[in-house]
Amino acid sequence: MNTIFRKTLLGVAGLAFTGGVFAGPIAAHAAEPVHAGKPVAVVQADKPAVDMGKLVPHGVQGAQSKIDLNDEQTANAKAIIAATKKAGMPERAAVISIATSLQESKLENLGHLGDRNDHDSLGLFQQRPSSGWGSPGQITDPEYSTTAFLKGLKQVDGWQDMPLTKAAQTVQVSAYPDAYAQWEQQAADLVAQYWNS
Repeated sequence: MNTIFRKTLLGVAGLAFTGGVFAGPIAAHAAEPVHAGKPVAVVQADKPAVDMGKLVPHGVQGAQSKIDLNDEQTANAKAIIAATKKAGMPERAAVISIATSLQESKLENLGHLGDRNDHDSLGLFQQRPSSGWGSPGQITDPEYSTTAFLKGLKQVDGWQDMPLTKAAQTVQVSAYPDAYAQWEQQAADLVAQYWNS
């Protein structure tokens, strides 16, 4: 066999092999269809996987919103998760709680908003002392307010199998009952990130 021909043939074969090794798996992965809303497990190197199917059992409902969280908001999300665990409730309860707080206060532990607030709503969940949620000091304590929300959630028959917005609305009785759904993905992502931390 001619030396030039053999080098050319081996070069082409090597290029094809190299291309198959490096591009093959990537191309094969890219060809897989993407299923929106399909739950996947989130795995971090030093933590056990969190089953997204348990966090978002119905898939997210409608368009999703997302905000960048500062240190205080992240700490409040972690406090909600800790209170949920302390109450012996599952990850889904934390997702509902965080989504509710994202809607009500953007995970900020709000004091009385004065003229910008027509009620006495306070804290992460905008709970009202006049509606029996607790004293202003209690409601602005993240653990207390989360526990109070979870106590209400436990009283909702079948909350585990409800769409998030229905479960949250049954507890909160908001004037905007469908608004909670837009925060489900970010809430699930936060629970996946911090549940095992």
